[in-house]
Amino acid sequence: MAMTKKPVKGMKDILPEEMAIRDYAINLIKETYKGFGFTPIETPTMEHIGNLSNKEGGENEKLIFKVLKRGEKLNLAAASNENDLVDSGLRYDLTVPLCRYYSNNSEILPAPFKALQIGSVYRADRPQRGRFRQFTQCDIDILGDPTNLAEIELILATTTLLGKLEFSNFKVHINDRRFLRAMTAYAGFPEERTDIVFIILDKMDKIGWEGVKEELLKEGFSEESVNRYVGLFEKMGTGKEAIAYLAETLGDKLDPAAVRNLNEIIDAVDSLKTADFELAFDATLVRGMGYYTGTIFEIEMLDFGSACGGGGRYDELIGKFTGMKVPACGFSIGFERIITLLLEKGFKVPGAPEKKAYLIEKGSDAEKIREVLTQAQKERAEGKTVSVSMRNKNAKFQKEQLAKDGYTEIIEVYKK
Repeated sequence: MAMTKKPVKGMKDILPEEMAIRDYAINLIKETYKGFGFTPIETPTMEHIGNLSNKEGGENEKLIFKVLKRGEKLNLAAASNENDLVDSGLRYDLTVPLCRYYSNNSEILPAPFKALQIGSVYRADRPQRGRFRQFTQCDIDILGDPTNLAEIELILATTTLLGKLEFSNFKVHINDRRFLRAMTAYAGFPEERTDIVFIILDKMDKIGWEGVKEELLKEGFSEESVNRYVGLFEKMGTGKEAIAYLAETLGDKLDPAAVRNLNEIIDAVDSLKTADFELAFDATLVRGMGYYTGTIFEIEMLDFGSACGGGGRYDELIGKFTGMKVPACGFSIGFERIITLLLEKGFKVPGAPEKKAYLIEKGSDAEKIREVLTQAQKERAEGKTVSVSMRNKNAKFQKEQLAKDGYTEIIEVYKK
């Protein structure tokens, strides 16, 4: 039977043109984030299934690529359910592995710890533009800082990076889970069912407010509570005016610290930012992960049509490993979507070294080949990119491909 040449659905081969941009972007990410004091780390691609299935990962827990037990531990005949077969899975994000990593190594890590992590993650998702089943995430996290200095630094670092990648006029939406909980309490929704309200609110941009009302009513919430809840959004306006409106309307249901928190973050970022973007309060922002406890944020690229990154504060997740509360906050960029946008707008890697190619006619003697290789080595030592290959029969196509790959000087070397 013939072997399949196409990659597995939802995964892709990366061609040289894209690989050059990806390498450039990753190097720039590392350089920028290191400049903000973040330290590169790495965690395993495979994680304990119990850690991945702790009911903190939201919808992503339905998308885990699960891994069977190995060797003697795998007993298909004796298995009565999935738990008898599976003990690990491929990570669906970098946050859960980071929390395990920190819990295991905190005694030898600085406090606060500023982590930079770049790696592949896996989700059994429906593939679409900029969304794959294997994709790269780039995360920065600050562990051990309870103040909003963490949020300010994360937003400044991420937006500085996007500015260096020539993105402008994008929008960072910001909210706080304390606002979301206060609004559901004001509306009269039962506290134990707020997660259902958040899931429905998260669909607002797809189903509209009428759709939100309809789904809330289908869940059995009273019409009075639904109208009171949706009415908050209809009256609040935008930006910091919306924060002030909610602070006044929600009264003692809203923690005053949440109001101060958002105002201080917005004021600090607006005065310190170097990229061209807007930081705006968005009361509809939910973020799907169950582990978020406070501030949440999300990047909107207007020419992409969906989020290109996000994050927030997750002060209780590390405690699931250690039993002790450790404040934590992180921001992740949607690397694959960023690369998709760069490719679509014809991005060229700036400052690329000069590229030169030698094509040696087949049949050339060893002395001629050594002569070319000696010259190539000299030019490589000068910082040039030099490729040495045998000249194909169809040299026209070969030269066209080299030119496409950025080789500006192509020298054909003949045997005589």
